[in-house]
Amino acid sequence: MIKIYISRVSRKIKNLREEKNLTQEELAEQLGISRQSIISVEKGKCLPSLPLALHIAEIFNINLQELFLNQKDGG
Repeated sequence: MIKIYISRVSRKIKNLREEKNLTQEELAEQLGISRQSIISVEKGKCLPSLPLALHIAEIFNINLQELFLNQKDGG
C-alpha cells in the first residue's frame, strides 16, 4: 500500500523551493498560481493537483515519485 503524507509533500516542496533560492511569489509565478496557494501547500493544508504536481516536478527536475513518496515507498 502506498501512503502519501501531506506533511512530507509540503516539506519537500518548501525544501526544493528554498534550495533553488526561490521566494513563494517567484514559484507561484512560474506555476501560474497565487502565492497563497503555495502557502497552503507548504503549510500542508492541501496537496497540489496532478497538473500542478507535474509542473512542480518539472520546475525542480524531479519525478512525481520523488515528490510524493518516501524512498522506501517508491522502491
